[in-house]
Amino acid sequence: MTTTPFAILDPASGISGDMLLGALADLGVPAAWFGQLPARLGFPGVRVEVTRVLRCGISCSKVSVTMPGGATEAPSPDFVGSYRHGHDDDHHHPHDHHHSHSTERGHDHHPGESHRHLADLLAIVERAPVSSWVRERAVRAFRLLCEEEGRIHGLPTDAVALHEVGAVDAIIDIVGAIEACEYLGLRKIYTRPVSLGSGWVHAAHGVMSVPAPVTTRLLEGVEIGPNGPVTGEATTPTGAVLLRVLTEGAPPARWRPLATGWGAGGRDPAHYPNALRVLLAEPSVEATSVVTLSSDVDDLSPEYIEPLREALTAAGALDVQVWTTQMKKGRPGFRIEVTCDTAIGDRVTEAFFLHSTTAGVRRVTAERVTLARRQVEIVTADGQPIRVKVLETPAGPRVKAEYDDVRAAATRLGRPAHDLAREVEAEARLLVAGMAASVSPPLREQG
Repeated sequence: MTTTPFAILDPASGISGDMLLGALADLGVPAAWFGQLPARLGFPGVRVEVTRVLRCGISCSKVSVTMPGGATEAPSPDFVGSYRHGHDDDHHHPHDHHHSHSTERGHDHHPGESHRHLADLLAIVERAPVSSWVRERAVRAFRLLCEEEGRIHGLPTDAVALHEVGAVDAIIDIVGAIEACEYLGLRKIYTRPVSLGSGWVHAAHGVMSVPAPVTTRLLEGVEIGPNGPVTGEATTPTGAVLLRVLTEGAPPARWRPLATGWGAGGRDPAHYPNALRVLLAEPSVEATSVVTLSSDVDDLSPEYIEPLREALTAAGALDVQVWTTQMKKGRPGFRIEVTCDTAIGDRVTEAFFLHSTTAGVRRVTAERVTLARRQVEIVTADGQPIRVKVLETPAGPRVKAEYDDVRAAATRLGRPAHDLAREVEAEARLLVAGMAASVSPPLREQG
């Protein structure tokens, strides 16, 4: 069994778009990638810079977006576009919790100022050279933002407008954060409870209590945690909508951290780190509770056993075993036994009923203990990788090449599969032996 790393957001000090960008930069997205982002999105004069800063003694990455004239955007809590000029982080207003998502004063729509509506934002996203995975989430994020803003102010969704500077900043934050997750291979993202902050913020429509109205709506369904020492606006509308479109709720019960990234907010209070922590992790399956599902069937043709096995595996089964048995009245049959995580027992049971002729499934909860495992890759003569599972036994590492990869490579190379497997495993043993006591995680820890 191989595992794919996932991310866990830890917004104990809140979350904004620039904080998430900073944490992903800290996890390994290159500064050059951020520098090229504005031009790819159609804003060649905009600068995105990644710097190292300290937040309460913790080294973090900070991502800053600067317009051609030097303006920096801070959408107000109710997502009405406004902006600040220059670098004024020394003005510690209560709402100035995150540099790129705070405002010192609201800006009404004055003649001559440029604004963008939802259709403009969606057109930019549709034109952008991004994957369908990124585009779908970015479109959903902007629709959510404008829908909720419209509901609060009694406006049609299409009538909600952002000042030009605010729109550019939001596009870079939202599209950039989603695509940076894709860059790191993070398709599964979870979140711990989010802090909202406390107090009041200045917005274009007056002073409002934290959380701002649109933030409250965007966080519907997201678990809220204690505010701790955080004052002011901890979670911004952009941060809230990114939680909605990227995360899948609470992380698994058991997991193993691989690396940590810290993304800084604009302010640096002395009594808590104004930063978002993102953990890169993998499932920990060495010891966990599982459900064993089993059933005996005597009226299912043997040729349909394999489709049943595939359906059970697709539903999340960890293991599927089949053996022959003798049933009542001397009829030959099959016993099918499945092991799966307790959280998906009902789903696997449903697959059992749908893809077999059984009328009942026995369920037993058990403790499952496995060896710690990781994965390495060995490149074949034609340049294609073969995955090799590395099990950490009390006597040292044990390697096993992935069957599907070996079979595919043997077909391509015209080699006997068992010979190729032996060669790959021998090379994997040398690779593992040449490593330190543990294999470096997919992404190095920074900050």
